[in-house]
Amino acid sequence: MSETILSKERSQAGIQENSTATVSTEIDKLIIGTIAAFTGIVGLWSVACLMSAMFQAGGPLQLVAGYFKALAGM
Repeated sequence: MSETILSKERSQAGIQENSTATVSTEIDKLIIGTIAAFTGIVGLWSVACLMSAMFQAGGPLQLVAGYFKALAGM
């Protein structure tokens, strides 16, 4: 009889711990999702900037040549 009561107390404590962990897990998922979304936006912006630079330079080879000229100070 005492074993049954002991197991009920353990299961109730487990439920409370899981509910706390679930809230924390959901908050972590939200934070990670927000960071992933921001990373995606920054990635798309960088690709757009690189494509714009390539079009303005006249192609990928001219872009690389212009980059090295800027580094060399020519």
